[in-house]
Amino acid sequence: MDVTICPSTLTGAIGAIASKSMAHRLLILAALAQGPCTLECATSSADIEATASCLSSLGLRDARRAQELAQPRPSLPTTLDCGESGSTLRFLLPVAGALGLPARMLRAGRLANRPFGPFARELCRHGMHIVEQGDCLAVEGTLTGGRFVLPGNVSSQYASGLLMAAPLLDEPMQVMLAKPVESKPYINLTLDALSQFGARPAQATTVEQGVAYEVFSLGPQKLVAPEHLEVEGDWSNAAFWLAAGALEREGITVFGLNLLSAQGDRTVLAALASLGARIARRGDAARATADSPRAATFDVSAIPDLVPPLAAVCATTSGTSTFANAGRLRLKESNRLQTVCDAVCALGGKARVAGDDLVIEGVAQLDAGVVDAANDHRIAMMAAVMATHARGPVTILDAGCVSKSYPGFWEDYARLGGIVQKNGA
Repeated sequence: MDVTICPSTLTGAIGAIASKSMAHRLLILAALAQGPCTLECATSSADIEATASCLSSLGLRDARRAQELAQPRPSLPTTLDCGESGSTLRFLLPVAGALGLPARMLRAGRLANRPFGPFARELCRHGMHIVEQGDCLAVEGTLTGGRFVLPGNVSSQYASGLLMAAPLLDEPMQVMLAKPVESKPYINLTLDALSQFGARPAQATTVEQGVAYEVFSLGPQKLVAPEHLEVEGDWSNAAFWLAAGALEREGITVFGLNLLSAQGDRTVLAALASLGARIARRGDAARATADSPRAATFDVSAIPDLVPPLAAVCATTSGTSTFANAGRLRLKESNRLQTVCDAVCALGGKARVAGDDLVIEGVAQLDAGVVDAANDHRIAMMAAVMATHARGPVTILDAGCVSKSYPGFWEDYARLGGIVQKNGA
């Protein structure tokens, strides 16, 4: 599906969708925990459903359905369709190993090409056997505890998956991440989720053979489920509405957010303030309004998902803005470092990639044009924000890819005043 957007002002208030990042973690931990548990998750997405489906295939419960009973554990290899969800794959791979359940894990899109080697090697050193067969991983063996040594600059999801599997093992686990640890807020999100089930990994730092590590340690234990859990609002997707608000004098409010969340992307408020937006916080709501636009420089090593919404603001903000340490964007659903740059340039903006940095020189107004979303949900949403400040219609190719994280994005865009025509829906 493609969409064509006619420039219009976005304004008003919109509710945040459920956090995809937290939903993955709570679904998995609730499935592994003892005791009744109902998980309230107001919205879903392709990635969330991938995790829920895989849990069911493993004979584990989907806590969103209070009356659903877990199915018998499979005795033969079961197929786990991870779709394009890196979280599903990287979280459930060690969980399947901890349960000793053989599986065939299917990967779609760019997922098969995203970094995996260091993780697979550590899992195989600890009792698992993993064979890559094209887009499928054949997995068997039982995961054991001990020391897992991983790079800190590839994916925080490695550590998160291991920590969620650790309580199931027969011996303690140490996860050692070489510094610097990028996207650490996502590990903090995992620690927050584990704490809700009674597990609190110990944290320390150490130096071995001249290499500094952050160390997370967790021993075998029973996870105890709260009777009721609620998935909090998603800051990563709310960031697009707040970015759109930062471009307009009328502003946009997003409610249903946890202003004290462990989600690293809540720093979007500080980032938008750096770009001259006026920010207001009250209760469970945040509001961004255009005020005194100015360029800024950001270190995005810990917040890579904020680059697309912030880049949409920088595209029409006078001055030169820089997103430093953005190299990990190459490993997303698209080579996001390049596709963000391409999206800005496709509409007459000025952007370039300089090593691991993205540099954007703001222009007064963008042009009409065509943006290829490159099957990347965040590129499609970024283009939609930029379209509000274009001289004419903007067509976004493959715009249906927003279903990965935000299936209702285009409907919410229209609710805020956007003019959207779906083509080939």
